[in-house]
Amino acid sequence: MEQAKKPLRIDIVSDVVCPWCAIGYSQLAEALKQTNTPHEIHWHPFELNPNTPHEGRNYREHIMEKYGTTAEDVKESRARMTAAGSEAGFNFQFTDEFRTYNTFNTHQLLYWADQQGRMHDLKQALFVTHFVDNKNVADSTVLADIATDIGLDRTEALAVLEDQRFAAAVEKEKQHWQQQGIQSVPSMVFNERHLISGAQGIENYKSILQQLADMPD
Repeated sequence: MEQAKKPLRIDIVSDVVCPWCAIGYSQLAEALKQTNTPHEIHWHPFELNPNTPHEGRNYREHIMEKYGTTAEDVKESRARMTAAGSEAGFNFQFTDEFRTYNTFNTHQLLYWADQQGRMHDLKQALFVTHFVDNKNVADSTVLADIATDIGLDRTEALAVLEDQRFAAAVEKEKQHWQQQGIQSVPSMVFNERHLISGAQGIENYKSILQQLADMPD
């Protein structure tokens, strides 16, 4: 009798305020569904803009300053991201007032949620809160609300953010992935061996999954 293959391990290094991370995961999720691939996903922290203040920054102004682009460039980029997200089932709600935020607290809350087997659910909820609901994901009250919505304890969530008990652990994990050469996100590592960077598209992910399925264990 042929032994069943182990689920595909997928390590995803990403940030909650990274639009291509939301797109890339949505594309991958659809490819996994279409190929009926058994898998397990492990999320890991990356901070795109660790110096962002608590109140955030206007996204358009931030991108123009960071990359030296124009307001028209940002508008066209948002249109591309909106289209790519929609195709994969993720509906961005960009506005002229859309902001980007500091995500160190989100990564600490994700670390805590992982200990309860709820990291994946929290990650998806954070993507929606930021890109669809346009809320401040640096704010402890907002984060506690999200934790509550997925069934986690609100008081404990607030305590985790108040005392920053997982700050050192998150920093250590961030440094680990940087030392592995991860400098941009999303970065996905399949079966701890094969690195794929960026949002590849549903069809490309399906091709990648097929190639991985054909490989001997």
